[in-house]
Amino acid sequence: MPNLYIISGCNGAGKTTASYAMFPEMLDCKEFINADEIAKGLSPFQPETVAIDAGRIMLMRMNEMLRMKEDFAIETTLATKSYANFIRRAQNEGYFVTLIYFWLESPELAIRRVEQRVRFGGHHVPDEVVLRRYYAGMRNLFSMFIPIADYWILIDNSTDPFQMIAEGNRTQVQDIQDEEIFYYLKNV
Repeated sequence: MPNLYIISGCNGAGKTTASYAMFPEMLDCKEFINADEIAKGLSPFQPETVAIDAGRIMLMRMNEMLRMKEDFAIETTLATKSYANFIRRAQNEGYFVTLIYFWLESPELAIRRVEQRVRFGGHHVPDEVVLRRYYAGMRNLFSMFIPIADYWILIDNSTDPFQMIAEGNRTQVQDIQDEEIFYYLKNV
């Protein structure tokens, strides 16, 4: 059964960093599709100018991976509902979908992390966009994405090392390590 990994969380949550560490060795997943990385490849000094093109390329590659029945991972903030239909389609084509959500304790921390990333040559995201995506992603996590994921895990990436919050599947929460954060996220 092929695997689709959804790497999610707000801007600055550490999704890309974790993905490069996790996928090749730990999960034997060689394909990581990330619109930000695609944009950087298209226009290294101004990736924001090719964001729409990068998004189109990402969608084409996702569809290609589905056709090939290969394991792959995608990155998203979950701020939009656009991936829900794609996840269902992947499941209908035999994919097992794992959702990994990296949470940060505040939008201010997310903004600081993005600022730090920019200082080290990473891409900028305006503060108001970080703030909007921070809350929209958490709302969509429980209302739309956890109910369709075959397996999900929530991680608090506010500190080093990260802490697991909870894990479960479509029908049940299997383990809650931090009830306070879990119920906060669930009720945003």
